[in-house]
Amino acid sequence: MGMKCLIIAAGKGSRLQLRGDSKPLIPILGIPLIERVVRTALEAGADEFYVVTGYQGDQVRAFLEQLSRRLEIPITTIVNEDWEKDNGFSVLKAREYFREPFLLLMADHLFDPALARKLIGLSLNDGEIALGVDGNTQNPLVDMKDVTRIKTKSVKICNIDKGLADFNGFDSGIFLCTPAIFGALERCANEFGDTTLSGAVRILAIEGRAKAVDISGHFWIDVDDPAAIRRAESALLDNLLDKSNDGLVSRYFNRPLSVRITRRLVNYRITPNQISLFSFLCSVLAAGLFALGGYPTLLLGAFLAQFASVIDGCDGEVARLKYQSSHYGKWLDAVLDRYADAFLLFGLTWHVYLNTPTNLILWIGFFAIIGSFLLSYTADKYDSLMRDRISRNKRFRLGRDTRVFAIFLGSIINQVYLTLVVIAVVMNIETIRRVIICRDHE
Repeated sequence: MGMKCLIIAAGKGSRLQLRGDSKPLIPILGIPLIERVVRTALEAGADEFYVVTGYQGDQVRAFLEQLSRRLEIPITTIVNEDWEKDNGFSVLKAREYFREPFLLLMADHLFDPALARKLIGLSLNDGEIALGVDGNTQNPLVDMKDVTRIKTKSVKICNIDKGLADFNGFDSGIFLCTPAIFGALERCANEFGDTTLSGAVRILAIEGRAKAVDISGHFWIDVDDPAAIRRAESALLDNLLDKSNDGLVSRYFNRPLSVRITRRLVNYRITPNQISLFSFLCSVLAAGLFALGGYPTLLLGAFLAQFASVIDGCDGEVARLKYQSSHYGKWLDAVLDRYADAFLLFGLTWHVYLNTPTNLILWIGFFAIIGSFLLSYTADKYDSLMRDRISRNKRFRLGRDTRVFAIFLGSIINQVYLTLVVIAVVMNIETIRRVIICRDHE
């Protein structure tokens, strides 16, 4: 079931003025803040969006209209002319649109969709609200000078304020609210002159109607200044390093390099499919250098092949960071990888054949190509079956990264014949092993 989502995007964001005139539109790794929030909420289960705009509202509303068309989702914009006042005013502006529980988010808070999904799945009684509370008081992504602190007991919020000395959690800015939040905001303003969202939460907490949902371990960050942008980008990039199907070479060599390249690529209008094609062309050029014969071209081809292997990781990274993943893109990447494998191994085979023109090397090259194809073909079935075992024992997974790295090392030490033999033997033995394991676990 879907859920309505209210996003507060009215503030000026004065500390980020050097990055952009409109805070919600400031890019984080190539994607505006507000778009990242909308897409994350959409992935979590929200399906109808309401965004309160204020400062530079015309720009934000124009962008949201385009985003609504691109994503084919309803986005209603609400104007807050009092955007210079506390965030409680922005929430109250949306009162007429909500009669049932809804997700309440801040346009400058990035988070893991699993975090919001946890809140969406929560059951609230009438008059209650729930807030995601990070119990990790050592979270390195938190700005201790600016974060709102929370004191909780069991699953209830006891107190909330930026100046709390006695606290055991942080306010993530991610709420599940019933319409009771609007009444609490009005009461807080009338009785205490407090027009902040935290003040309304404090009133509900006193009445025992503010739940604390532990989100410790989930990614979230309040992007309020340039330092926070750098932390957010680093956290998003670090998340790319955790790929359960990566082999040893990819995890410890290729991926750390590709992430650094990806950090630059996301700032340009380069598509993942273009990156896949570029990586393929680099492999073809490397194969041509192998086939020319001679050690200088062999060495140059080796570095180019390994470079292509590193770049091959960038297409998926850019796709994930810029929300451009597609089934076609994954399929195209796999097709180009198979072609690249064939070119590289044939280029090596031809390199050896020029110096040792025997039929044996042609057969060895043939089995090396067949073994690499079948290893890739069996990967999906094998990984799906053995996912739990692989996650505990990743070092034993053979993949394309290992094969290309073997080509790289074998070419550098000028042992191409031996490299082809090793690839032919190891790839085919591993394929047979996978077939047997899959048969035994049928």
